[in-house]
Amino acid sequence: MSTTELDWFKSSYSGDGGDNCVEVAVESRAVHVRDSKDKGISPLTVSPAAWTAFIVTARSRTARGR
Repeated sequence: MSTTELDWFKSSYSGDGGDNCVEVAVESRAVHVRDSKDKGISPLTVSPAAWTAFIVTARSRTARGR
């Protein structure tokens, strides 16, 4: 599947302005991350396990105020 065929979404934290956002598309074997303002650049692709580890770390740091 090409990245143009993926179901991309933005975080609910993106706000109404849409500036400085990333979009994510999740597949069973990969998670794709791209800049919402420059969709022509190839997305960063990571494993679901790596994405989960990133989200867990980001949430824990946000909860601690970092």
